[in-house]
Amino acid sequence: MKIKCIGVLGFGTMGRQISLLCAERGFDVIATDIEENVLKKGYKEIEETLNRRVEKKKITKEKSSEILSRIELTTNFGKLCEKAHYIIEAIPESLDLKKKAFKDLDSKTDVILASNTSSLPITLLASETSKPERIIGTHFFQPVHVMKLVEIVTGLLTSKKTLDVTVDLMEKLDRIVVVVKDNGRGFPSIRLSHAIFMEAMRIVEEGVASPEDIDKILKYGYGHPMGPFELTDWIGLDMRARIWEEMYRLTNDSKWIVPTMMKMLISSGYLGNPKRKKGSKGGFYDYFKKREINR
Repeated sequence: MKIKCIGVLGFGTMGRQISLLCAERGFDVIATDIEENVLKKGYKEIEETLNRRVEKKKITKEKSSEILSRIELTTNFGKLCEKAHYIIEAIPESLDLKKKAFKDLDSKTDVILASNTSSLPITLLASETSKPERIIGTHFFQPVHVMKLVEIVTGLLTSKKTLDVTVDLMEKLDRIVVVVKDNGRGFPSIRLSHAIFMEAMRIVEEGVASPEDIDKILKYGYGHPMGPFELTDWIGLDMRARIWEEMYRLTNDSKWIVPTMMKMLISSGYLGNPKRKKGSKGGFYDYFKKREINR
C-alpha cells in the first residue's frame, strides 16, 4: 500500500512537530488525542509556527494554508485507524500507556505501527500485539524541524518489510536515518546522551564548572547543537527524570537513578524553560545563577 496518510497518536509536543513535518513533506495527516483542548492548542501552535515562517519569508501564505489543510484532527480513535496508512505513536513516555495503546491499535488496524519512544523496549510494545513483525521504533529528536536524525529501532520480531517501508518513509520526510536494535537496555542515543549528562552533572556538583560553561564546551569545542543542560531545560527536567525512572524500573541498572540535585530542582519548581514549561521557575541556568547571587 502506498502511504498517503500518516496517523499520529498523541498531539503533545512531539505529536505536533511530527504532524507538521509530515504535512510539510506532502503527506495527509490525521492526528488524534483523547482531549479536545490538546488538539486545539496544538493546532494553534502549528498555525503560529507557520505564521512566523511566513513573516520571515521562508514560505508563502498560500503554502502555509496548503500545509494546514493537510492536517486533520480528531478525538475519534477509530477514525485514525480507518484512514491512516502508517501510524506513529507519540503519547507520553509510560510503558503501561504505550502497551495499552498498541494493544488498542492492533485490534483496529493492520498497518505498520511505529513508536516515537526514546527509551522503552520496542519488543515489549510488540508483545501486546498479534503481529509483532509490524511494530518498529521511529525516535524523532526535538525540535523536529532542526534535528533531522531519526533513530529507527527494530524489535526482536520486526520484519524486513516493516523496516524497509519505514526507512523509505523517513527518507521521504528528509530525515537522516540510523537503524539500531532493541536489546532492552536503552537505545544508543539515550545511552550516549545520558552518559554525557551524568558526567556533566558530576562536574557541576564538584564545583569545577557551571552548567552554562559546560554547555559552551560541548557546543563550541565539540560541535554539539545544544549542551546537556540547555537540552534538559528544553525537554524539561521532569520529563527526562521520568524517562530515567522508567529505564531504572525496566533494567534495575543504577546508572539510571536520577541525580539528587536534579530531584531537588524538580521538587523546588525548576522544571525547565518557562516558555515551554508553564509554571516553571526556570531551569539549570536560572537555578545556578540565583544560587551564585545568594552566596
